[in-house]
Amino acid sequence: MNAPLNGSAKALRLAAIAAAVAALGAGFAYAAGWVGASKLTPQRIIDTFEAQAGHHPGYRKNHAKGLCVSGYFESSGQAAALSSARVFSQKKVPVTGRFAIGGANPFAPDTAVPVRSLALQLSSDDGQVWRTGMNNPPVLAVSTPEAFYAQVLAATPDPATGKPDPARLQAFFAAHPESAAFRQWAAAYKPSDSFASTAYNSINAFRLIDANGQAQPVRWTLEPQTPFTALPAQVDDKLLLQHDLKQRLAQGPLRWTLRLTLAEPGDAVDNPASPWPAERRSVNAGTLVLEQVDGPEQGACRDLNFDPLILPHGIEPSADPILAARSAAYSVSFNRRSAETLQQGAKP
Repeated sequence: MNAPLNGSAKALRLAAIAAAVAALGAGFAYAAGWVGASKLTPQRIIDTFEAQAGHHPGYRKNHAKGLCVSGYFESSGQAAALSSARVFSQKKVPVTGRFAIGGANPFAPDTAVPVRSLALQLSSDDGQVWRTGMNNPPVLAVSTPEAFYAQVLAATPDPATGKPDPARLQAFFAAHPESAAFRQWAAAYKPSDSFASTAYNSINAFRLIDANGQAQPVRWTLEPQTPFTALPAQVDDKLLLQHDLKQRLAQGPLRWTLRLTLAEPGDAVDNPASPWPAERRSVNAGTLVLEQVDGPEQGACRDLNFDPLILPHGIEPSADPILAARSAAYSVSFNRRSAETLQQGAKP
């Protein structure tokens, strides 16, 4: 059943979250070809995103504000029967990661944006690499690149207020009933006071391939082992989440459980807007252990493109068109910021 759209407070809340997720989606609105009759390329999508959120040379074009971390993944061995990927059987896999908030403004207050992300690179001892970009929403509002672009436009800030028009977003959601699950999540969303106590979701589905070539569609979630504490109503520190993470890691490692949710026949494996039933079987694949902060943009993650299609043997993408869209736009963003960084370095 669709979540109600009425109520000014709910509308404003939904508008804030939807705008941030639309920013997340701005990089997805292209999938191996043109989008609609306007012939939108990934370059044009990134141009639109920068026009809306501001141009910041050298920074990522989404999730611009973040910090690098490192640690390891400790496999439980329980997923080894589902996938031949070495990460699920190797005892300790080195990890480079990056926490961030949504949006293209690297100077936004940490708590001004509801979308939080964690991107990881896991490098196993067989030379394989697994990159995954995860976010706190469990689903997206829409399931096609065309609808993503419409969402980006609906979230365009009003010049008079600098914020999206709630009525315009309400109209968008009313025209897209597939957004019901996302709207229900947004209405109930309660932010924690830390990256450490936030759950991160793959959103898209992938296929685990076992040693016999059999496929099992899955989604995954990193479940925090740090207890939840609500974000205070008043926050003055613009670097609250970054400062908090550094303080926590100075006291010891932080941990998340990697839980794989297994799809059953009939589940929407190619639709990121459609949740799977809560009773689906899950597997505890192991524990992510983060040990230190490497720097805001100076650490090992600075030059990593966390393309979700960089996968090891034993993990394959689903047919979700958003995955191809993400890969294409991530490439444009990476190339653009790399060129900007080179240009800045060449200046006298």
